[in-house]
Amino acid sequence: MTKNSAAVAEQHTELLSISDGIATAEIAPAAGGAVASYRWRQDGSVVDLLRPADQAAISRRDAGAMACFPLVPYSNRIRGGRFAFAGRSIELPTSPDDPHHEHGHGWRRPWTVGRHEPSAVVLRYRHAADSWPWGYEAEQVISLADGRLGITISLRNLSDTPMPAGFGLHPYFPSTPWTHVKAPVSGMWETDADILPTRHVLPPAGANPTTGFDVSETDFDTVFTGWTRRARISWPEHGRQLDIEAEAPLDFLVLYTPPGEPFFCAEPVSNITDAFNRDAGIDTGRIILAPGRMRSASVRFTPSQAV
Repeated sequence: MTKNSAAVAEQHTELLSISDGIATAEIAPAAGGAVASYRWRQDGSVVDLLRPADQAAISRRDAGAMACFPLVPYSNRIRGGRFAFAGRSIELPTSPDDPHHEHGHGWRRPWTVGRHEPSAVVLRYRHAADSWPWGYEAEQVISLADGRLGITISLRNLSDTPMPAGFGLHPYFPSTPWTHVKAPVSGMWETDADILPTRHVLPPAGANPTTGFDVSETDFDTVFTGWTRRARISWPEHGRQLDIEAEAPLDFLVLYTPPGEPFFCAEPVSNITDAFNRDAGIDTGRIILAPGRMRSASVRFTPSQAV
């Protein structure tokens, strides 16, 4: 490692940029290791393929207002922040604004820069055991190639006992009146008032991701199952589309389409909501990481002109 790269690795740089000549991305290591923007050149213009963070969000290091943030060591909510594992009771910190300790730790903490190259960044986050009684390390490799954004996320158990785990990405996409999503799935989880799963059912006939739906006509905050790890987002009025390709074990897709908002989410994740509390004969996607073991997966976002 050179002196310059070593210096970069020791600090939480406010905003890093990468480019491949076709697309650019900005990364905010201190804001939960989040991507702040992903922009692509189309017909001489530069367009945002993820919802860009504004300067205020960058300054306050607000991962939830970024373009995409990592989910470690699990995705979504744990009911009341509590679960039992291997004979021990785990109780995570909660608050009125976060009653289920949503999305774990990674998006709440700064990440260090392991490497910064013209078209790639490596970020790392190391968690010391606390109310989550396992130490672990997470890494993201964020890169651009031929306009495609790739993010490889990994999770390693640093403790001496098995650790329950999950991971994924939480990207935000621009929502327009004609934005269309198509993603083959086979089922979904109905939820209660806390958006926690209650019953596994078939997708709704009128808004089935398999056949496709318009974002403006839905109100999802839903985990879909049987996902083929492929999705296509289209903005027909702008003549562009974005293909999402994920790797196992990112076998679930969370769709969040809040009415009236200029954004929506399509999240490739490895576990259903509240996976650690729903373990009796149900495919929750919960991973058990043995001491020293690691799991990883990549997600690729590929833009193109709409046909």
